[in-house]
Order: sequence, then structure tokens, then C-alpha cells
Amino acid sequence: MPPERKIRVALDAMGGDRGPEVTVEGAVSAARELGSTVILVGDEQVLRTHLARHEVGGLDLTVRHAPESVDMGESPMAALRKKKHSSIRIGLDLVKRGEAEAFVSAGNTGAVMATAVVVLGPLPGVERPAIAVVVPTLTHQAVLLDVGANVDCKARHLLQFAIMGNVYARDILGQTQPRVGLLSIGEEEIKGNELTREAFKEMEDESSLNFIGNVEGRDVFNGAADVIVCDGFTGNVALKISEGLVETMFHLLREELKKDLRGRVGSLLLIPAFRRFKRRIDSSEFGGAPLLGVNGVCMISHGRSTGKAIRNAIRAAEGCVSNTVIAHIREGIARG
Repeated sequence: MPPERKIRVALDAMGGDRGPEVTVEGAVSAARELGSTVILVGDEQVLRTHLARHEVGGLDLTVRHAPESVDMGESPMAALRKKKHSSIRIGLDLVKRGEAEAFVSAGNTGAVMATAVVVLGPLPGVERPAIAVVVPTLTHQAVLLDVGANVDCKARHLLQFAIMGNVYARDILGQTQPRVGLLSIGEEEIKGNELTREAFKEMEDESSLNFIGNVEGRDVFNGAADVIVCDGFTGNVALKISEGLVETMFHLLREELKKDLRGRVGSLLLIPAFRRFKRRIDSSEFGGAPLLGVNGVCMISHGRSTGKAIRNAIRAAEGCVSNTVIAHIREGIARG
């Protein structure tokens, strides 16, 4: 039998708030620690300058030149129309042509989404793609979607999100029969707005889902559901509030521990526990959020991603490819 071909990940090396220094660091880390095959897409001269600062001998890293890049504040549609040779466009073209199996970007989220829909196309039966994030809970990990791809949704869109999230929770998080919950303002079927009430009925009638009904905001992190479904406006607000809460909590905790000698001494004893706790809730551990519903693996990372986050996004992209998530979503939507 011929040797199995390695998964090739195209990385938008110009994307993110911290620029190519960090994306190159993440790519090198993934190649060295995970054995990844990474195609760095961006300004070749800039990328080779950064690569020269690392020991890359024997690592499976290549560079694909892209003369343009998309700024974080740039209009997604303008970038799509005017920048045909951006690192985002060329990276997604590599996936479209089969020269890479996955794409990762910490760049302009709107531009990545718009370009992915145009270049890769939607999966049959999927009207709207959704961004899915993995969130920590008291018992395991759960999937929250959509967190920003679609501000306005219809009930059938939420049903499609539920099916896609169900596949991701099963294939990537290892949940045998994921419990799917609909994010609303109360557990009762009659609670919520017109969208959630209609979506409740559609999900209840979908036999392929283990639908447990409505879940409230407090249930997102307590392990009550494995998949939490909502429109992109609600999901993005929930995600940003959660990120802000974690940052505030750590800031306040540091302030309290520095107030007196007892706190400073106690903090030294608690350092190992603090580190374990941070790993459990650190978004960089998950790396990126898949854009589900397009015909290819596309991973969107936070704009503030560190090298560690980029490395883990590459790992997550490889997991989607090796677990044939796209094919399983296609099957799930077809059954629905």
C-alpha cells in the first residue's frame, strides 16, 4: 500500500493582530511538536525573514507567496472584490484545488468567512455557515454555535447549526450522543422569541438529534448540554461576555493576592493550581473555531492569537480532516 499522505494545512501567515512573527512561531511549533505539514501563505520575503530566526531544518514548512494582505479593520466585501491575491484568498484557493486539506487564519474574520463561502462554496443543503467554538464546562467540553457568522437567522438555519454542531461534538469532542440545547431565556417551550419557539419545534421533530430543549445562559458552562445553538448575534455577545469575565476575574484575583504578605505567600503555594485552572479555560488551548457549513476545513482563530494558539488551531484543523467532519456534516444535512 502507498504511504498515507500527510495532512497539509495552509496558514494565513499575515493574519492576526500580532502579525507574521507570531503566525510563523505557531507554524514552526506545529511542525516541530506535532509533525505538521504547513504551507505559510503571505509575503515571501517577510516570511523567510521570520523563518530564519528559527531552527527549521527537517521541518515540513513551505512558503507560498501572496502579495496582498487584508487588514483587520478592512471591509470584508471590499477585500473579497479588490484583493484577489491576498493571503486569505490564496490560502483558500489551495484548499479548493486540493493542494491543501485545511486553512487556518487569525485574520479578518468577515473576510475569511466571505472568501470561504465564495471560494469553497457551501455544502449542499446548508444555507448559512456557522462559527463554532469549543467552551469548557464543569464536566467536559461543549460546542457553542453560531458565534458571529449570522446576525439574523431563521429557524431552519438554527436547525442546520444544530446538525453541524452535533457532528462536531461527536467526531471531535468524542460525545457519543451529544445533547443539543437551544439557547433561550427559559427552559419551557413557550419561552423565548419567535425565532427560538419556531426553532424548538423544528429541532424537536429532527430524529437525528438528541434534543434536550431550551437551555439558559447559565447552562452554557455547567455541562447541561454538549451543543448549544443560537443565532450569531446572541452567540457572539455570550462569547465576548465570557471572555471579558475571565479576564476581569484573573485581574481581580491578582489584585487581591498582592494586597498583603499573607496573600503573596499563599499565591506561591497556589501557582500550580492556578496554572492547571488557566489551561482548562484558556482559549488558546482550543486554537480556533471551525467555520462549519462550507465545503472544506476552515479554522478561524482569535485576532489576538499567540504562537501557541496558532499551533493548536493547526492541530484542530488536522483533526477535522482526519475525522472527515465535512463528509459527516454533508451526510447529516442530507438526512435532515
